[in-house]
Amino acid sequence: MSARAPNPRRVAMFLAEKGLDIATETIDLGRSEHRSEAFLAINPFGRVPALALDDGRVLTETRAICTYLEGVCPEPNLMGVDATERAFVEMADRRIELHLLMGIANCVRHTHPGLAVLESPQFPDFGAVQGERVRDTLRWLDGVLAGQPFVAGERFTIADITAFCALEFARGLMKLRPGHEGFAHVQAWRDRIATRPSASAGA
Repeated sequence: MSARAPNPRRVAMFLAEKGLDIATETIDLGRSEHRSEAFLAINPFGRVPALALDDGRVLTETRAICTYLEGVCPEPNLMGVDATERAFVEMADRRIELHLLMGIANCVRHTHPGLAVLESPQFPDFGAVQGERVRDTLRWLDGVLAGQPFVAGERFTIADITAFCALEFARGLMKLRPGHEGFAHVQAWRDRIATRPSASAGA
């Protein structure tokens, strides 16, 4: 895990929703611990999070880790109860991951001076464009949430976890407040999700 980073927070929130208590070890990105020889032996891409299984294998990539956890602990269901719902939940989650979370990550990694250690060289113009595209995605999401209570439909799923962790990351490093930018439905949704006990996991 790594404090405040959105992907480890997604897994922490997923674990909290499942009621699972798994021992964690914090990797300090600011001190480049993810690039250490010891961590690269765990994940050669130097990315967090990573989950060590009982048989010695290591599972990486947030979505893969959550899929594994859903399999070993099916309830409460967070990824769909049948083929159709699983497909629509995955579609929503991937849209959020690719268009919101990635945009936010690219924006802050290329514009925030504190993240220069993670992104060298930084390309501020690219980061600024990514920030504008985040607003385009929020406009789409605001329309979605105008017609349904949660990102993937009528109930809370992994797509809400991904969107919430993305927005909280942007809240800290982009000072992004959806309500201040005209995205009232996104803001109302965010405020509802923030009341869930799992929302403080990994923060």
